[in-house]
Amino acid sequence: MDIAQQVFLRNALRSLNMTREGFSQRIGCTKRALDTWLLPDESREFRAMPEMARRFISEILQAHAGQASPQEGAPGSEAGQVLPREFGRLSHLLSVEQFTRDSAERLCTLADAMQPIARRRKVSRVLEGAVLANLFFEASTRTRLSFASAFMRLGGSVCDTTGFTYSSMAKGESIADTSRTISGYADVIVVRHPEQGSVAQFAAATNVPLINGGDGAGEHPTQALIDLYTVQREFSRLGKLVDGAHIVISGDLKYGRTAHSLIKLLSLYKAMRFTLVSPPSLEMPEEIAQLIALRGHDVVVADRLEDALPGADVVYTTRIQRERLTGERIDAYLSAFEINRKVIDQYCKKDVIVMHPLPRDSRPGAHDLNTDLDGDARLAIFRQTDNGVPVRMAIFATVLGVDGLVQRSLHDAAWAVPQAIGPHDLALDELPLPVGEAMAR
Repeated sequence: MDIAQQVFLRNALRSLNMTREGFSQRIGCTKRALDTWLLPDESREFRAMPEMARRFISEILQAHAGQASPQEGAPGSEAGQVLPREFGRLSHLLSVEQFTRDSAERLCTLADAMQPIARRRKVSRVLEGAVLANLFFEASTRTRLSFASAFMRLGGSVCDTTGFTYSSMAKGESIADTSRTISGYADVIVVRHPEQGSVAQFAAATNVPLINGGDGAGEHPTQALIDLYTVQREFSRLGKLVDGAHIVISGDLKYGRTAHSLIKLLSLYKAMRFTLVSPPSLEMPEEIAQLIALRGHDVVVADRLEDALPGADVVYTTRIQRERLTGERIDAYLSAFEINRKVIDQYCKKDVIVMHPLPRDSRPGAHDLNTDLDGDARLAIFRQTDNGVPVRMAIFATVLGVDGLVQRSLHDAAWAVPQAIGPHDLALDELPLPVGEAMAR
């Protein structure tokens, strides 16, 4: 069965590294026609792509594949570094450094195929009978439920344990014993643990795929993949490429594992500019900043938002990880690092994208991402969280080897589904464009 035309087209855009405008010119159609082909099937503006166009695009992709050079930046390329094998079937997912640019983009293409299921339009049972063990030894809402939802939407079942209190580790059981035992019950394991390095210990003792759901102050690879996927989709709407983008990362960069993983993943792209801005004593670990610079990217450390934000394509801000602080005194500085509507309006471009891995601290005086941006099209945080389900579905489908079965397994959902799940749930193609582009149309 042919893949859905939206997935086919987004895959072509990624493979050719082209904007919608450039791609429409390459295949000889209007950008408006291409936009209608990319809309969800249920949209009133959706149009079926002519078969001739699909054949022509397939020929372009085949020619491009024949000219492609070997992928640079393979996992484990840093001197002396030992990493798990590249992410794939029956592998663990412990670090973003298991990905090349090509493998990350293949996962994003598979996530596109999962969108109809995640949006409750289609149903798939490719994981029927499979069991996920969700082992969360640290507080979580989004990550835990997102993993569970992704697995169940593919037909699988989920077993949960939350915290140490209800785990045998409270009785002194070792990580190795826990991990080996659980691998006898489940087909795949997700682990979140407050101590950096513990997830790797779980992986060393299990014989089923294990996914890092958050490793202390270390990494959060699945969140980084969600963030990359979100950037790609937002940039596609705005006619931008990830290559050459200016990414501002602000907030807690010392303990913020999502920032650590995201900057490593984005460093697979070309000519990136990263501006890092944080309160004193919460700067990005020097070894990570140096690694990104050695990969040929421009890394700038700023002391003030007003110096960091001008020209940014993405502002990615994070919560202060108070549970990990070890005596740092930061409260006197926080107000100067708050991202709010006034700051965004004053210093940023009109098409900037504002992201946050959540949860954000909305309490007065927290000075996290301000709620006064809610409802603003530039704020992508709820589109970002929604993307967690299709990306994690793609991860499960890949490690369990059913990625090739999803398209032919789809059938319509039988229950009533709202057109919009919430006030921030407009489809990307329905979001307002920046003023200048809207006038041009």
